[in-house]
Amino acid sequence: MGIGLAQFAMTIIKDFDGRTALVTGAASGIGAACAKALAGRGAAKLFLVDVDKSGLEALMLDCEVEYVIGSVADESLWSILEPRLAGLDHAIVNAGIGAGGPISELSLSEWRRVMNVNLDGAFLTLRTAMRVMQAGPKGGSAVITASTTGVKPVPGVGPYGVSKAAVAHMARIAAMEGAAHNIRVNAIAPGGVDTAIWDSGEDFRRSVETRGREATIQIMSKTTPLGRFATSEEIADSMLFMLSDAGSNITGHVLVSDGGFVL
Repeated sequence: MGIGLAQFAMTIIKDFDGRTALVTGAASGIGAACAKALAGRGAAKLFLVDVDKSGLEALMLDCEVEYVIGSVADESLWSILEPRLAGLDHAIVNAGIGAGGPISELSLSEWRRVMNVNLDGAFLTLRTAMRVMQAGPKGGSAVITASTTGVKPVPGVGPYGVSKAAVAHMARIAAMEGAAHNIRVNAIAPGGVDTAIWDSGEDFRRSVETRGREATIQIMSKTTPLGRFATSEEIADSMLFMLSDAGSNITGHVLVSDGGFVL
């Protein structure tokens, strides 16, 4: 008996059917896009972590959801959450904050503020996810959000770029360590993506006040050969490919998705 196109498409879309996944930084941007995509593709349960409670609750996902309100850099949060993650299949290590300024002008407190979330928080997230996956019979997969600023030196984003270079390499090390347990770990290095992380930059806010957000993003995207920034949904699609069974032979890889920015 033949299979109709619509039925085939539905089979492909539900590739996370019955799975359990953890997503950090899930209240907006790439994290929210990942959470929506996982739910739409059949995930049975999602653990969503963010400091923004209202943002999480606004997602309205069609699956079982456990909201975890707090900072990924808080070790006690993970100590409490780890026992509840039993059976975890997938983890998206996405929470992060932006920063700007020349290295020579940065304070140590600003440096540590960024590293605390972007690097320490990513470490705590990945450590917890790998522990849970190792304890189960199936293994699992994780994807970490890095950045092209961790691949290509960009002036004025010192702690952010360094933290993203570090998490990309952490993914490679974790992939080597996780392979024996059937755990795959990859990273994605997006270029420009139109998310709320830009709003923390003073130059960006000044430009928005003068030109508006859309025009500001358009000006910034001229540094990208394709001439545009990615959407959160585009990055989420790439992340879910690496996370899914379709990417079962991919581990220790850092996927650059940047419209040609690093060329």
